[in-house]
Amino acid sequence: MSVTSSIYAGTVVHTRSRPKRHNLSYSVFSLLLDLDELAALDRTLRLFGVNRRGLFSFWEKDHGEGTPAGLKDWVTDQLSKAGITTNDLRVKVLCYPRIFGYVFNPLTVYFCYGPANKLRAVIYEVCNTFHERHAYIIPADAEDGEQISHSCSKGLYVSPFVPMDCNYDFTVRTPADQVRIAIKESDGDGVFLYAMFQGKRLALTDRGLAIAFLRYPLMTLKVTAAIHWEAFLLWLKRVPVHRHARAASPRASTIVIHNTRTEAR
Repeated sequence: MSVTSSIYAGTVVHTRSRPKRHNLSYSVFSLLLDLDELAALDRTLRLFGVNRRGLFSFWEKDHGEGTPAGLKDWVTDQLSKAGITTNDLRVKVLCYPRIFGYVFNPLTVYFCYGPANKLRAVIYEVCNTFHERHAYIIPADAEDGEQISHSCSKGLYVSPFVPMDCNYDFTVRTPADQVRIAIKESDGDGVFLYAMFQGKRLALTDRGLAIAFLRYPLMTLKVTAAIHWEAFLLWLKRVPVHRHARAASPRASTIVIHNTRTEAR
């Protein structure tokens, strides 16, 4: 079996321009997991488990509806509701793995492919620290390595330092030798926050996972610690605080239908 699942090692950066300037940059890695390869990965990798404990693991209940299994069924259902064809569907999920059983994924990205490896849709799944998740289902048409851009309205409270009445502008370099996810967040006065992850592809092997563990020890714990540390720094800068607007449902989704802009590599 030829495995397409990969490790992407790189950097996440955030740049805020107002009301106070604030920048951050952290070295991280993500896994790109083909949902059809999960059983094979679970069987062949010693350092990685699926829906079970391991040094690294991926649990389907951490995503979608939060059910123990059937994540691809959830993706298929979301695409069907959006009127997107699901025959011969392959789904690749870009996310942080659990490390020693712990993970927090602020953003999980699903790349949904049809025949001939043609991208049909992208799902952005945003999670906040209140255990609420919101998925944005957006049609797409691109080849591996191409850049796509699209927009949607914000539907979930994420940060106490960001208001709800905002829009997202996504620019994505689809997974190939590199992957890049960039988001501009704007309000009525324009763009005020830029966030980006860019990573280089590495083979998903036990050796690759061992190297990632040594280079990024306890990374997922550091992600959560960094979120609180950066929040403390913003509080010190007296950035206005917006109280948590509870989601109507802890699991929700928005179907975004519009033209997607595509640029070649």
